[in-house]
Amino acid sequence: MTEQPTTPVLPLWRRATKRKWPLAIGAGIVALAVGITSFVACQDDQGAELALDKFLTEWRAGKLGPEYKTLAGDLADSQPKLKADEISINGSKADAKVHVEWTLGQDEWRYDTTVKLTQAGENWKVDFSPSTVHPKLTKGSSITVARDAHARGDILDNTGQPIMTLRPVVRVGVVPKNVTDAQALANQLGTALSADGIDTSDLPARVEQAGPEQFVEVVTLRRERYDEIKSSIYDLPGVQFVEAEQSLAPNRDFARALLGTVGPVTKEMMDENPGRYVMGDDVGRAGIQQYYDNQLAGSPGTTVSITGGKKDVKLATFKGKSGDNLKLGLDIRAQTAADAAVAQESRTSAMVAIRISDGAILAAANGPSGSGVNLAFEGATAPGSTFKMVSALGLLEAGVRPDDIVSCPKIATVEGRNFMNDNDFELGDVPFHTDFAKSCNTAFVNLAPKLGDDGLVKASEKLGIGTDWKLGPDINPGSVQSGGSATEKAAAIFGQGKTSVSPLSMAGATAAVARGQWKQPQLVLDPAQSVAAPGPELAHVDELKSMMCEVVTDGSATALRDAPGGQVCGKTGTAEFGDVSEGKSHGWFVGFQGDIAFAVFVENGGSSAPAVAITENFLRGLN
Repeated sequence: MTEQPTTPVLPLWRRATKRKWPLAIGAGIVALAVGITSFVACQDDQGAELALDKFLTEWRAGKLGPEYKTLAGDLADSQPKLKADEISINGSKADAKVHVEWTLGQDEWRYDTTVKLTQAGENWKVDFSPSTVHPKLTKGSSITVARDAHARGDILDNTGQPIMTLRPVVRVGVVPKNVTDAQALANQLGTALSADGIDTSDLPARVEQAGPEQFVEVVTLRRERYDEIKSSIYDLPGVQFVEAEQSLAPNRDFARALLGTVGPVTKEMMDENPGRYVMGDDVGRAGIQQYYDNQLAGSPGTTVSITGGKKDVKLATFKGKSGDNLKLGLDIRAQTAADAAVAQESRTSAMVAIRISDGAILAAANGPSGSGVNLAFEGATAPGSTFKMVSALGLLEAGVRPDDIVSCPKIATVEGRNFMNDNDFELGDVPFHTDFAKSCNTAFVNLAPKLGDDGLVKASEKLGIGTDWKLGPDINPGSVQSGGSATEKAAAIFGQGKTSVSPLSMAGATAAVARGQWKQPQLVLDPAQSVAAPGPELAHVDELKSMMCEVVTDGSATALRDAPGGQVCGKTGTAEFGDVSEGKSHGWFVGFQGDIAFAVFVENGGSSAPAVAITENFLRGLN
């Protein structure tokens, strides 16, 4: 609406003293909704419009200063969508209704507010107040976004018992306005949390960048861990504690590299997934928790409130949807035994245990601390003499019999390269099953031509090595070179050269031998997952299993003869790596007992003895 002019009559371009301009604000761009010509858009109107445009652009970017950060509270680091309907100018005053939309995970919170402007001379400025951000905000109050922590699904073991479920935690953080010396506080917290691997060196900068009342999180601790260090951090100025619940395993190291963790979303995650998260959301970090985050997370319920004023005001509530549980093949007792076994070895190690009858992955442990890369699944290294289990299968299928006499000399030479046995031993003319039990490299080198160009690859594929698995998270199913020179074939037959495996792929192969057929190991049991097609039924596995049992009764793994739980059958392995002159080698053991097959790897173990020791500790813990 325009006012009717009074005398004296003014020029047309100065007649309007009150005018409304429709605006659309998006991605920081102002667009006039109607066509405007220069003679009807006076300088005063344009100044108000530009001031509003600049304000909304800075609001969207969260660059309105410390007072705004306090008012926006939990939404201070989020970017709202803003759209102004009309700007209404009345003399030196103006206002515009603005539609505000915040993305809260999978929900959208919408409301209207009014932005007021004042003209001072030829300049227009926004009259910013708490009610600008939301009509019900007052000085000292903040927007709080509460998320329902109970929405995330549990990770269950193969019996349906919870593995990762909600457990009590304490979130330790800092409120900037109460901090007297940020650097001193960072040092004190860093000392108290050093055993937890927490680096607080960036805390002073984070405190400086945060709003005065913002909660700057330092770490989330299990309740029992918090109780241990409470006395050293509770009275530090500026430190605040929030009791909560978080999806956690029974203990910190329980299948940690496999399961991953759950923790607050980071800004980087929010930037990579715009609109999916809000600050404060818990998300899966690494491992199964990250890979299956969509299924486990569900849609948390959200309550938006104003707090810190005379009374709290609830602004909006969004009903959540609980995440779905995920049932794994893991067995709590087997995993606990595996974690404890690798923890006793100071060097990097990994172990996988599989139930032979159905292929369920019972345990996947990484040592010594349980965290870091999941070498149990993703490791890629030569298998050493454990691969004689694979090559022996190929040789048996090629016509070699366990009782055939196969000489075990000190040295076997192929194309000018000398191959030797561990510690340069020799057995002379002995049965093939003895060569296997004592792990004679030279006997296998001399038998390599019987496998031809692809015999080792075919035997490997029958045991699942180098095939296409459909497990879910990243794994290394192994790889074996086809063809190659005579020297390369000689090295490959006892697990050296270009052959690469993981503990998982070797455990799967061992389970296949024990079962008589390869079936893809299963990590997730429910919901049912697609799996690779099973391999063919294996011939000669009874002979191979007998040879593996001899390894323990009278071969290179006699330390396992008295292991509890019954007869252990297996194969030791030492895999050279790096410069041969340095004599470095990894240690391996693969085997089975009853309905469980397993593979153990020790980085730079020097021999198979450390892997055999882990196996023994595992079986003692299990039985």
